[in-house]
Amino acid sequence: MGAYTGYIVAGIIVLVLILMYNSLVSKKNQVENIFGTIDVLLKKRRDLIPNLVESVKAYMKHEKDILEKITELRSRAEKSSDENEKMNYENQISSLLGKILVNVENYPELKANENVMHLQMTLTEIEEQISAARRAYNQAVTDYNNAIEMIPTNFMAKFMGYQRKNVFEISESERENIDVGDLFKQ
Repeated sequence: MGAYTGYIVAGIIVLVLILMYNSLVSKKNQVENIFGTIDVLLKKRRDLIPNLVESVKAYMKHEKDILEKITELRSRAEKSSDENEKMNYENQISSLLGKILVNVENYPELKANENVMHLQMTLTEIEEQISAARRAYNQAVTDYNNAIEMIPTNFMAKFMGYQRKNVFEISESERENIDVGDLFKQ
């Protein structure tokens, strides 16, 4: 009877190790999968930017600096292979695109342009999809980080070389309240 108990205990330990390993791999893959989804959406948005820039360039001479900065950030984001750096560029693009879309309101001939309206609606839709994907990503990263930091899976995670991942965060400027009065002064 004692030999069977040893086999059962050994079997349970092996089963627990396998379950922990599989759980960690699953969480890591979930984070990578959702980041891939965000990357696809960001690429889609980056592909729209040249069309937006060309459509509004003639009208929005005052926003030329913003348009140039968006173009520069788009190029940097496409070239970046570092997740954190790419997130930073994309957050800056989001902020600047928001300014452009708000400023479109100040140009009646631009607001009436069908192409600009379509681009504006498409960008708004993509921004909503990116926002939803970021929430899913942040949840997956939180689950992953919890798993690699909590006992007993933290031992397995350390053995596997898993490291904490960063969540998508907004920049300090995006956290500030919008002064609606300033928007109407432009």
